[in-house]
Amino acid sequence: MPEKWFTGVVTKIVEETYNTKRFWIRVPDRSSFDFKPGQFVTLDLPIHEKMNKRWRSYSIASHPNGTNEIELVIVLLEGGPGSTYLCTQVKEGTELTMRGPLGVFTLPEVLEKDLFFICTGTGIAPFRSMTHHLHNHGIAHPNIYLISGSRYEKDLLYKEEMLKLHAEMPGFQYIPTLSREDWSGRKGYVHAVYEELLADKRPANFFLCGWKAMIDEAKQKIVAMGYDRHDIHLELYG
Repeated sequence: MPEKWFTGVVTKIVEETYNTKRFWIRVPDRSSFDFKPGQFVTLDLPIHEKMNKRWRSYSIASHPNGTNEIELVIVLLEGGPGSTYLCTQVKEGTELTMRGPLGVFTLPEVLEKDLFFICTGTGIAPFRSMTHHLHNHGIAHPNIYLISGSRYEKDLLYKEEMLKLHAEMPGFQYIPTLSREDWSGRKGYVHAVYEELLADKRPANFFLCGWKAMIDEAKQKIVAMGYDRHDIHLELYG
């Protein structure tokens, strides 16, 4: 596992929503930046004197494509020094100290059980990487349900892209779910969606990514439904 720090250069920044930015980062020293969908990189940001208080980890939102450029999607957290620095100080051409890829939040070697990708906010990043990877390589897969929770429609990330995949990719369902807005799609919290879909208790693998409160609640509910803890994989944000 690569532990060495290296330099990445920000090549492009796009404002995805009112409080979220997408960052493209190129690693000049590598001809290709190879990673498994679901992995993350750690950035060493100039926000504290103590080294370990400068480190922030972000899931890679892009899929492996043979280039030396990756994409991160970062939400500006009120009072969060890492995201504040990235969203207010970093420009195209800024150099970032980083390491990776790291992490074991990756797809099973054998895709047999239905996959439930359950996320909130920027937790969609690893699932975007996984889904594009499966689609681009024509990898056979069971049913995949991407259940993405947000408060409002304006908070949904990659919505149009996911709707396009939903239309083009057999067996893939994108289910955006809003907790605080009346709209034409699913309303409420993500938990009711997978509980409903799994009323038959069929075999399933669960991948959870996002804030701790959602993950803790999902773990409890999934176990209460009769699933084994080994069926649950998680990546915690914050």
